[in-house]
Amino acid sequence: MSKQLAITETVIMAVATLKSNKLRSLLTMLGIVIGNASVITLVGVGRGAQNLAENQLSNLGANVLFVVPGNNDTRRRGAAFPRNLVLEDSDAIASQVPTVKRVAPQITSNEVVQFGSRSSTSSISGITPNFLPVRSFDIANGRFISMEDLNSARNVIVLGPDLKEKLFPYNQAIGSNIRVKDQSFKVIGVMEPKGAVFGNNQDENAYVPLTTMVNRLTGRDPTFGVSLSFISVEAKDEQNTRAAKFQITNLLRQRHKINRDDDFAVRSQKDALTIVSNITGGLTLMLAAIGGVSLLVGGIGIMNIMLVSVSERTEEIGLRKALGARSSDVLKQFLIESSILACLGGIVGTSVGLGAIASVSLLTPLPASISLNTIITTVTLSGSIGLIFGVLPAKRAANLDPIIALRRL
Repeated sequence: MSKQLAITETVIMAVATLKSNKLRSLLTMLGIVIGNASVITLVGVGRGAQNLAENQLSNLGANVLFVVPGNNDTRRRGAAFPRNLVLEDSDAIASQVPTVKRVAPQITSNEVVQFGSRSSTSSISGITPNFLPVRSFDIANGRFISMEDLNSARNVIVLGPDLKEKLFPYNQAIGSNIRVKDQSFKVIGVMEPKGAVFGNNQDENAYVPLTTMVNRLTGRDPTFGVSLSFISVEAKDEQNTRAAKFQITNLLRQRHKINRDDDFAVRSQKDALTIVSNITGGLTLMLAAIGGVSLLVGGIGIMNIMLVSVSERTEEIGLRKALGARSSDVLKQFLIESSILACLGGIVGTSVGLGAIASVSLLTPLPASISLNTIITTVTLSGSIGLIFGVLPAKRAANLDPIIALRRL
């Protein structure tokens, strides 16, 4: 009981000492506050970037594969993609790969879209009716492109919701005629919002029949014929995705007569998620390390101020020892003081960090978040830093000779 009482008295004395030097205590805490807030905020922002990328990739579909022209070496050099991925490749995948459910070839080009005095430079995609189920898009108003539109190469177009608002902020879009290049297109539908993927706002895109795209806008490649920007492939289910990727790769290698390096790439959502997770995981770790440095600087600040406090309170320490206080009592008091400063700083810093995360989530598209385990770890770490960096000043105070200390009175 007496031991508990002694500890309680030590805590009360430590709090009283800190209260008597409020400004110094607040300034000492400031380093820990900044360090904790930095760790919480930076880790939350890093996790938000990871969540944003994963949410965008989830829109692609778990069992969707993308076949694109060019290989990894082509992308590293930044060279223009070859035009050797053709419509016949898409037809071959649809007819010869047993694990594939649907195939959606696509040609994409940036064009100026006009209606009256309003215009916008948008991505125009030539697609087939399979695009809608393969990519999990939905129609908000009107209808999507049909097989009749495709077979007859009709000049019809479906607008993304953001593009519709740019061209028709006050008018009904469906049934109106807009111009793409020198061609007139009739608006037959407006898409449901889909959001952005890697900075590309899909809601500003427009869609026309693939045959119309070739005949009216892009033309045929003189060497390869109908060259595609990429092919979206829907596997029969998520379990067949890996088998579909293997079969598509082998088929295209045979069709393109490849002996060494592929001139195409087959990517899945899992591939993209792995890459994104590695990048954002490294980013989060780096941000946490930066915040950790701030926390370390705060700990050094506590040690510095506590050393100054020991020098200023030499007489008090000598008097307490002369009156019977043990070295362990003095040691405990200084350790408790540094721990209180660190813990309070950790709590305040965590509150500031959580407020910053909430602001980022509210004011930006980034879904910043932080786990409870991270918060507990950060607060515990800040308290430990106060304890660790308070050891040296506490030992110095505990080892003071009371006779030498009393000579200064």
